[in-house]
Amino acid sequence: MEPLGAGEPAQAGRYRLLAAVGEGGMGRVLLGVAPDGRLAAVKQVHRRFAHDPGFRERFRREVEVSRLVSGAYTAAVMDADAHAPTPWLASVFVAGPSLQEAVDATGPLPPTAVRHLAAGLASALTGIHRAGLVHRDLKPGNVLLAGDGPRVIDFGIARAAEGSTDLTHTGVILGSPAFMSPEQADGRPLTPASDVFSLGALLVLAATGRSPFAGASAPQSLYNVVHTHPDLRALPPEIRALAEPCLAKDPARRPTPAQLLEFLGPLPPVQRPWPPAVHALIARREAEVAAVVAKPPKPRRRGLRAALAATAAVVVVGGAITAVTLLNGDGGATAAPASSPAAPPVPATSAPNPDPLGPDKLRGVDACQVLPSVPGIGKLTPKVDVQLFSCTFETPQRQWMELTIGGPVAAGGTPAGELGGLPLSLDEKSGGCTASVPIVDRPAATIGVEAGNVGVGTFAKPCDAAQTALTEAVGRLRAGSAGFPAGSLAPVDPCGLVATATAQRIAGPITKVEPRGLHECRWTAGGDISVALERGRPPVPAKENSYDAAGTVDLGGVAAYFTADQINPAKVDCTLTWPHRPVDEEASENVIVRYTTSASTLTIEQTCRQVQDFAKAVRSGLPKP
Repeated sequence: MEPLGAGEPAQAGRYRLLAAVGEGGMGRVLLGVAPDGRLAAVKQVHRRFAHDPGFRERFRREVEVSRLVSGAYTAAVMDADAHAPTPWLASVFVAGPSLQEAVDATGPLPPTAVRHLAAGLASALTGIHRAGLVHRDLKPGNVLLAGDGPRVIDFGIARAAEGSTDLTHTGVILGSPAFMSPEQADGRPLTPASDVFSLGALLVLAATGRSPFAGASAPQSLYNVVHTHPDLRALPPEIRALAEPCLAKDPARRPTPAQLLEFLGPLPPVQRPWPPAVHALIARREAEVAAVVAKPPKPRRRGLRAALAATAAVVVVGGAITAVTLLNGDGGATAAPASSPAAPPVPATSAPNPDPLGPDKLRGVDACQVLPSVPGIGKLTPKVDVQLFSCTFETPQRQWMELTIGGPVAAGGTPAGELGGLPLSLDEKSGGCTASVPIVDRPAATIGVEAGNVGVGTFAKPCDAAQTALTEAVGRLRAGSAGFPAGSLAPVDPCGLVATATAQRIAGPITKVEPRGLHECRWTAGGDISVALERGRPPVPAKENSYDAAGTVDLGGVAAYFTADQINPAKVDCTLTWPHRPVDEEASENVIVRYTTSASTLTIEQTCRQVQDFAKAVRSGLPKP
């Protein structure tokens, strides 16, 4: 959330405005407080609509009808003023991510969660249609995931924009092409069945991660909606049975929301309908809102606000905040000035994720202490622990199993249902089988167990053994597992070791900061700078004749060893390694800083100097051994 700029209105009617949540196609959304103390999402309509008398009348009429909508799965309209200089509408504030944001951040939802989503959406549409409305823009950004279920927002408001002269002149399509119904794409009159088609497309996105009609362009998506039949074979059978009838091209053949609820039947009551990763996102949004309410941020200088607005805009997705490139009047992207690059997406380090299956908790777990035994297999003996993130065990049958917690390479495999509320993948190969689930808030990293290709314990198939061991590991991780001793590198978030300003001072503009697993981070500048925290053999000086350059440098009393190669005239690779603390006679925890330039004019000496400066910044943030 962004503080309001100096001179910006602090009120909308009787609503006190606290912060800007974001901006979308129809207006700006702010966090507000109602006179009775309730939080509200206050949408202020863009000025281009406010100058259209026809829009004001349609806005007033649609708001009045929207007030009739009630139910547990909609964000109810609280108040509105269509005649204000800037028309506004206030609805119940939902502190949760949009469906799109949740899928992007955590991956597709498991079948149980998709069924809860379907029930909530069908219930919401029942109330919307009962009021005589058609939503017209039921898309992933207009579905928010609250802690107890979904909420549909912006119902009825899209219709108010129809007929706007500004929209007609700019050729904007009202609605989201990949989630429109065929009749909406064709410009035909709409009935409630149009929303049911959109609901079916949402279920496919929730279960697979993408719209069934998404194309390379908006016209291609519209063509797909009207003319193509989506491939739904990847959907779980129970989800396909829900979604497929909704996607019928003929509106008359689609089920009603009430029929969908009847088909779903009564769902078992649950307090947390979403995977833990989604609930972690919700908790973060709630904490952010609580911080704003407790201490509203001071207004920023307008000069800074204008500079930021020149590079990025914020699209509102309900209560979610998503950065996108600004569009110029022709609909094309406006490039940011070279003199003021947008700040890179730096992983947050100030608000650790409290989820026991999140990266901040898992990072410090000793994998060798997670699985003392497994049902049906027996006691496991740790044998190999050469990495901070993995451990290889020996079973009583002298077979092996390996537990990996957030390694730098995501596990593959095919979906195989759920495990502990998380989507399960199984990857069976000739050498054995790996069962894995994604880490909360870090779907590219996994918790995985690999079993050898020979039956283990009472299990004839390695996938059965791997899945059972993973179930045991997830349970123990949720209950809390032993970590590394004080001074270890394991709990350290490598992406938090070097501030962006420091990184840019050393290497130039940083365009990306990306974690790899739990113990490595990569900064992209004029090449790639990586920091890896590892456990391995103690580093020793390299032989100079093996590299273009090699030697030893002093990092404030610690000897670090560097190697460098001129890969080609425009590419230099320089690596600096030093031991942080000994583990035993044969192993130590080490820090590796590496810089590989790309299309650079830097010499080996200059590149290694930057690596050394970066390493000094890294070392200042490390725990005392």
